[in-house]
Amino acid sequence: MSLIYVICQDEEEARNIGIKLLKKRLCACVNIIDGISSLSFWPPKSDTIHEAQETILLIKTIKENFAEINKEILELHSYEVPCVFSVDAVDVDGKYFNWLCKQIG
Repeated sequence: MSLIYVICQDEEEARNIGIKLLKKRLCACVNIIDGISSLSFWPPKSDTIHEAQETILLIKTIKENFAEINKEILELHSYEVPCVFSVDAVDVDGKYFNWLCKQIG
């Protein structure tokens, strides 16, 4: 199982991406966490720290689906260079993993 972490501009963008991935059966579940504060240098290479309100999209899937999920995200995402990365789960409850695999098909 892999958990894909994506930062979105807002809840609507996260929801649109999540629904498309679910409809394509590329993932079993998504979680949307709205209202996070992000701090970063912006513009790049400047000394200015920029704060923005963003939304986290967590995507539960299998490792083999990362490339296709990333492609879908890049087509739908409003950011020129969105934050997208995966973390492989080391230990997963067996019943949950079986459910996840059945959802993806």
